[in-house]
Amino acid sequence: MRRQLIALGMLCGLLPGFVVHTHAAEAPAVSAASAVLMDAEAGRVLYAHNEQEPRAIASTTKLMTALVAAEYLGGDLSETVEIKREWTGIEGTSLYLKPGETITLKTLLYGLLLHSGNDAAVALAGICGGEVETFVGWMNQRAQDLGMTNTHFSDPNGLGDENHYASALDMAKLGVACLQNPTVAEILSTRTITLEGRQLTNHNKLLWLLPGAEGIKTGFTKAAGRILVSSAQRQGRRLVAATMDAPDDWRDHQALLEAGFADFRIVPIISAGEQLGLRTILGGAGKVRLVAGEDFAFALAQGEQPQIVIGGQNFAYAPVAQGAEAGTAYVLLSGKIVGRVPLVYGETVEQLPPEKKSPWQRLFGK
Repeated sequence: MRRQLIALGMLCGLLPGFVVHTHAAEAPAVSAASAVLMDAEAGRVLYAHNEQEPRAIASTTKLMTALVAAEYLGGDLSETVEIKREWTGIEGTSLYLKPGETITLKTLLYGLLLHSGNDAAVALAGICGGEVETFVGWMNQRAQDLGMTNTHFSDPNGLGDENHYASALDMAKLGVACLQNPTVAEILSTRTITLEGRQLTNHNKLLWLLPGAEGIKTGFTKAAGRILVSSAQRQGRRLVAATMDAPDDWRDHQALLEAGFADFRIVPIISAGEQLGLRTILGGAGKVRLVAGEDFAFALAQGEQPQIVIGGQNFAYAPVAQGAEAGTAYVLLSGKIVGRVPLVYGETVEQLPPEKKSPWQRLFGK
């Protein structure tokens, strides 16, 4: 991997959020109306097709339901709750909860994600939020927190109206967030489990079809078509794919994930302690090294050449202390900022004592 180090100078332009849109290779052909493949660690969108178009998301809604519920409940899911009548009799896929039944939070969460229980979604919303509407408000707030800019939820299970939607890109962001939650990630990767007499089997076939698959969630309604969010991890790399209205979603995801692992690799670009530039110290002796404060790596395709730009002025005033903040180095790819690394001073530079002048020099300003 080659890189270009650009001289000191002011850097203009907006800094990115988590997701970086830089495509380096042609995406595999897919059946999906919308599709995206993201590198979860680098935050780079590797392939995309209509990725920001809002669409119905069906039961993949339950990823947000599970994330918000797990964050609210914490790691202990052994508590038993009593099922209220208003949480039962929900249409569609169901755990067939009964009024007055007692059940653990663990069974509800597993039933939500593995069996896609619509009643489990309503029960968890009621347990956590008191009112389902309150919980749905939390879901929408969490979507904003994750940068899901083309998303709105109107219920916790995906049976909602035309005001219930998300984009493929937003669902990939949600998938990444779910994998970062240990409780949710463990459930999503479970193939089959029996809890309190209920045998629950994951609907995600990729757990059996694709090496390194970590599961996540399926969804389907006649209006939405087939929706799938998936993830796979190999050699420390994690990729997340999302497709919407995809008649051949299993093949779509296998093609996307395999291409992502084959066409891109994580490349170290900056190493902590590496000298990236020099800065003139006014009132001090000469120049001081600017060194990287941390490592930075990024997903790159063959032949891509990142650039490193040091922002800010090319001088500073003495004194400066070794290890003190010295600005930021930006990593660019195809002219877009894909990362930033803090800079620190490599040495201490003391302020020079003022020069002593003779009466003649003081008189004539020399």
